[in-house]
Amino acid sequence: MADITTLPRNEVGIAAVISALGDLFQDRLQTGQSIREQHGHTTTWLENQIPDAVVFARSTEEVSAVVKLCAQHKVPVIPFGTGSSLEGHLNAPAGGISLDLSQMDQIKAVHAEDLDVVVQPGVTREQLNTHLRDQGLFFPIDPGANASLGGMAATRASGTNAVRYGTMKDNILSLEAVMADGTIIRTGARAKKSSAGYDMARLLIGSEGTLGVITELTLRLQGIPEATRSARCSFPTVEAACQAVMMTIQYGIPVARIELLDALSVRAVNGYSKLALPETPLLLLEFHGSEAGVLEQADVFGGIAEEFEGSDFTATSTAEERNKLWQARHDAYWAGLSLRPGCQGLSTDVCVPISRLAECVGLARAKAEELGLMAPMVGHVGDGNFHALLLLEPGNRDEQALADSFLNWLADTAISMEGTCTGEHGVGQGKRVYVQRELGETTRFMSAIKSALDPDNIMNPGKIIQD
Repeated sequence: MADITTLPRNEVGIAAVISALGDLFQDRLQTGQSIREQHGHTTTWLENQIPDAVVFARSTEEVSAVVKLCAQHKVPVIPFGTGSSLEGHLNAPAGGISLDLSQMDQIKAVHAEDLDVVVQPGVTREQLNTHLRDQGLFFPIDPGANASLGGMAATRASGTNAVRYGTMKDNILSLEAVMADGTIIRTGARAKKSSAGYDMARLLIGSEGTLGVITELTLRLQGIPEATRSARCSFPTVEAACQAVMMTIQYGIPVARIELLDALSVRAVNGYSKLALPETPLLLLEFHGSEAGVLEQADVFGGIAEEFEGSDFTATSTAEERNKLWQARHDAYWAGLSLRPGCQGLSTDVCVPISRLAECVGLARAKAEELGLMAPMVGHVGDGNFHALLLLEPGNRDEQALADSFLNWLADTAISMEGTCTGEHGVGQGKRVYVQRELGETTRFMSAIKSALDPDNIMNPGKIIQD
């Protein structure tokens, strides 16, 4: 079960900070109940723990001023992007200030010749790619939601393109951040590599706001490929689909995306997106390159699929058809909810070596059925990451207990397969106990880093590391 214990509140300090922020920010400080609930709650199943106030910053200097005030009075600071996280990252278990960065949304510089861009943290991935389109460039990390780039860095996000382009940690050259005492730091420049000291950028990437607040990012860009080709193929079993994936990776085919939907997910997508796909396990793929290259890649995959009883193989370069297919994949969460109207969705996230993926998915399906849980499954199978969406009746404590049992079992199973309890959702509150199981003594040194950089534990307390 997730650890969402309430932490001790500093009532005097909170009151002093809110008073001071009111003088500094005027109407950009909000204390209304609904906006505070919005900034505590995300697309998560965890109980909402709301902050005491929300402040909207517009510059690094304003972020620094907020953090300095909070440090002076020992009041928690919880950075907020778009609110699309899943593991209780934005909850305020000790109250405090939600620091909304959505108005820090400037694209500050595009260096097309160097394939990089400098942005503020509130810029969303869709906003950035719209801006870049006319220059023939794009930013490849696609977690599905139109998340803010600062939030994606803070949670070390990835998504459908990770099999070819990596995750956020592979696509950030440097950061600007405000640390727990309000100091503004830069972790590097625009050089493509550096061996100058500790890699502070990688320390902050994935730290979920527990070490500092990211206020600027320098990101790697990619050229928009000459040609893009998407494909889909149905398989008789998840095991057959995963075997085809492993063979595709071993052949060295530079696939850009390769996604798995189990039969239940396909049924949900058919109903929600008005498609007519065979309701058996499905692979969705995308290939990037030259016109001749993407044709060859799709043809080679088609031959591999035949070896594993793949059927209904279809490939297309038509933008409208490709977009319809991938939009259906991105809508899989909402499609899953439609299988049980009125339900609450609990999205899981584990990652295992690709060679163990079929086994893990099969065991997860059997465990869900054993517990009587409806759980459509999808996965970024090119890197061994998959999700089960548990569909639960709101307020049903028996079902919640079964879900807790499933979460514990799934995390332990992934860890036992030399995998991880979270491939891309991050830790937040929801996975803190599993991180301890996965990393063991390593968490003691993580705690030492946290204590050194944030001695008063004001930066997003109650996340990642158990207090």
